[in-house]
Amino acid sequence: MAIEHAFLPVLLGDEMNAYGMARAFYESYGVKPLALNHTNMEKIQQSDLLTFREVPRLHIDERFVVALKAIAEEFAEKKLLLLACDEFYVKKIVQHKEELAEYFVVPYVDAKLANQLLTRESMYELCADFGFHYPAMHVCTVNDYEEFDIPFEYPVVIKPLNMTKYASCIFPDKKNVYIARDHEEKDAIFHAIYKESAYRDDLMIQQYIPGEDAKMRVVNAYVGQDGKAKLLSIGNPILEEHSPEGIGRYVAIMTTYDKDLMDCVKSFLEEIQFQGFATFDMKYDERDGQYKLLSIELHNELSNYYVTASGYNLMQYVADDFIRGSKQQLTYVQNKHLWTIVPNGVLFKYVQNEQLVIEAKSLIRQGLATDSIFNYKDMNAKRWLNVTIDNLSFYRKYKKYFNNKGLSNS
Repeated sequence: MAIEHAFLPVLLGDEMNAYGMARAFYESYGVKPLALNHTNMEKIQQSDLLTFREVPRLHIDERFVVALKAIAEEFAEKKLLLLACDEFYVKKIVQHKEELAEYFVVPYVDAKLANQLLTRESMYELCADFGFHYPAMHVCTVNDYEEFDIPFEYPVVIKPLNMTKYASCIFPDKKNVYIARDHEEKDAIFHAIYKESAYRDDLMIQQYIPGEDAKMRVVNAYVGQDGKAKLLSIGNPILEEHSPEGIGRYVAIMTTYDKDLMDCVKSFLEEIQFQGFATFDMKYDERDGQYKLLSIELHNELSNYYVTASGYNLMQYVADDFIRGSKQQLTYVQNKHLWTIVPNGVLFKYVQNEQLVIEAKSLIRQGLATDSIFNYKDMNAKRWLNVTIDNLSFYRKYKKYFNNKGLSNS
C-alpha cells in the first residue's frame, strides 16, 4: 500500500514510459505518481502503481501551463516533481520552464540547450567537438523532397522528425522508420508520406549502418543539479521490435560495460553544463570500428528500466537529488542484468547472436532478468489479461515481420 509522501512525481505523456517510471518510483519510495495525458490511456488506468488523469487539450500550447498550474494548486501541500515521458512533453516543459518552476521542481536544462540536443543537425555539430562519430545525414522538407538527391550511398534510413504529428497520419503500409535501398525506393517512400498522408513536417535521411540488433548500444546518464554526472549505464539491446509501428523500439537489453564510452559521455555532459536524464542511442559500425551516435533523448523511455532492474533506480537519483538534496557519488553500472518485455520464447528464437542467447538464458536461471511490464506485484485480473494478450501478440508479430529487413538506425 502506498504511503503519504511530501513529494509527488507528475508524469506527462507516453503511457508505456510512464509505467516504467511509476514502477521505479513506487519501488523506491512507495509513492504513486500522477500520470497526465490528453488522451485516454487505458493500460495505465489498470495499474495500481500510479494515478492516471486525462487532461483535455493538455497538448495545446495555450492550455498547457494553465492545466499544470491547476494541478499544482490541487496538490499545493506537496513538492511536485515534473517529468516528461516523451520528446513532445520535454519540449513543452523546457519551453515553459520559467513559468512552471514557480509550481514544480523541473529537472531539465533550459530551452536553448535542450533544443540544440533534440535537433539532429545541431546535436551532431555539438557532439563532433567531443569526439563522437555519427552517420551522414540530411534533413528534407515538403518543399524540396522532389528535387532532393541523396549525397551519400544507399541504403539510407528515412524517418519523420515530428513523430507527434506523424502518429496521427494514416496511410497504406505506414512505418515509423523506413529503409530505402535505391533511388526508386526513396522516391516511393517520399511519395507515400507527402502525397498519401497529411504529414508536412521534415524527414531525416541518414546513412544506414549495417548489422544486427545487437550492434546497438544505449547509454543512460543522470547528471545532478550541480552539473556533475552521478550515474552512467550501458545497455546492449539484443532485440528490437520489427513491426512497422514499432521498428527501432528495444524489447530486450543486456547490461554491458565500456569505461571509455562512459568517460566520453560523462565529459560531454559535464562540459555542456547538462542536468537531468540523457539517453544516447548508438550503433557499432564494423566497417570502421566506431560507435556512431544516432540520437540523444532527454526523456526516459520504457527500456530505461533496465538500469533500475540492474540495481540503480533511475527515479531515485532524480528524487534524491532535486527533492531530498542528497549527496550522490559517480557510479558506472557494472552489474549484469537482462531486461525484456517479450516472452522468452521470442527472445531465444529471434536474437541472432547465439552467444547472447546463452548469456540471456544464464541470467534468467540466476534470477537476474526483469520484465518491466509483466509485473507480478501489479497484476489485477484486468491488467493480467491485457498484458498476457500483448505478450502473446509478440509471437505473431515476429513471425510476420522479422524477416522483413526494413530495419533502422533507430
